[in-house]
Amino acid sequence: MGRPKRFSVLRDPVHGDVYLTHEELRVLDTPEMQRLRGVKQLGTAYLVYPGAVHTRFDHSIGTVHMAQKMIDAIRLSFEFDPATSLSISDEEARVIRLAALLHDVAHIPHGHSIEDQDGLFERHDTPHRFQRLFDPARALGRVLRDLGVYEDVFSILTPAGTDGRREVPAYWHQLVGGTIAADILDYLARDAYFTGLHLEVDPRVTSYFKIDRESGNLYIDLAKHALLREDILSEIVRMLEARYYFSERVYYHHAKVCAGALVARAVEHLVAADVLTQSDLQDQTDASLLDVLDKAAEASPATVGVEVRELTDRVRYRRLYKRACVFPRHGNKDAQAQLLERFFSPGARDRRVDMEARIAELVRFATGRDVKVIVYCPARSMQLKEARIHVRWPGEQGVQPLSQFTERVPRLSDLEESYRNLWKFYVFTDAEDPALLAKVQEITRGEFEGARDGYQV
Repeated sequence: MGRPKRFSVLRDPVHGDVYLTHEELRVLDTPEMQRLRGVKQLGTAYLVYPGAVHTRFDHSIGTVHMAQKMIDAIRLSFEFDPATSLSISDEEARVIRLAALLHDVAHIPHGHSIEDQDGLFERHDTPHRFQRLFDPARALGRVLRDLGVYEDVFSILTPAGTDGRREVPAYWHQLVGGTIAADILDYLARDAYFTGLHLEVDPRVTSYFKIDRESGNLYIDLAKHALLREDILSEIVRMLEARYYFSERVYYHHAKVCAGALVARAVEHLVAADVLTQSDLQDQTDASLLDVLDKAAEASPATVGVEVRELTDRVRYRRLYKRACVFPRHGNKDAQAQLLERFFSPGARDRRVDMEARIAELVRFATGRDVKVIVYCPARSMQLKEARIHVRWPGEQGVQPLSQFTERVPRLSDLEESYRNLWKFYVFTDAEDPALLAKVQEITRGEFEGARDGYQV
């Protein structure tokens, strides 16, 4: 008899053939992972880019593929420079690949919209989420324990100090979800493919990775013969430009942001009415989430139920609110911190609700017409975290974050500032009549005294 196969092959539209071990297929076949087939990678971006219906299931498989490419490059680098670098053993590769496969398993549908507004729910990557999904009472938890990898995988996916986590080498986590890692290397390529935006990152970038023997950090070597490898630096900057480009065009597109605001507001109403909890959403898909919200609306006070059903229908049928005002960072640097603290910090919900009600009341007084208003900020801050990738710079000791060298890389400094300037907060309204929309804008501007609206109705 021949030797049993170690791998099975899946055909991926982005990477071509992807090889998965039979252990990985066991993990992939659990209900917890299969749920990700129903969670779109880009949330409601399909309302803008109809092809953007790829899922976190697809992305998880692609992340394993990119993790292996990085592992192969690290092993080759070690062959050339064993004195200062480290290699990765087969057992390490086994647990890193499994962690790469599982890195998004805790995502809830529309998670960023719900989690990032004002701390309504804890983030998807918090230890509690993984502890819940890896519980031995669940199929995924049983498989991980049967394979003997539960502790290692849990330790890769959770931060230092987490109960039940052991210390693991820094590069284990950095390979999966670090600043530039298997995660971003897959999703940039995947998002470009499914949105139809023609922006590519040279796949050769994976060949530049090494592990520093002294610190245990994953890094990119920019030094050769004491000179700067400008070709490698250019590829890193191109990747950061791609990250900025997608943030501008896709991740923070105003229609996607608005749809997320509608979902977040529906959840917020139901949580405030004590008919919905975080656990109600954790096993849902994009489609079932809206059904869960509708069902919870039935148990809510009548006014809340009507409001929630209207919001979910608007998402289903793309009847989005309009922008009344947009307050960007580049005109509001001095006001940004105050606005965040006042309206978008944990516990600020009452102040936001009061402001929304005041704007609606002033519009009613001026026009005799009712409007609904949502004050929304998709992200508290915008930071190009990928610029913190560790590098070895010629003439410098050890490895350091690339962001330490912005003075020597003007393009990087400009890019970081441009990314920060993507921050903005919105005032959305259901008003569609141009005259009524203009009145909402006029009144809103007066209420946000000291903040500069950059939008013209």
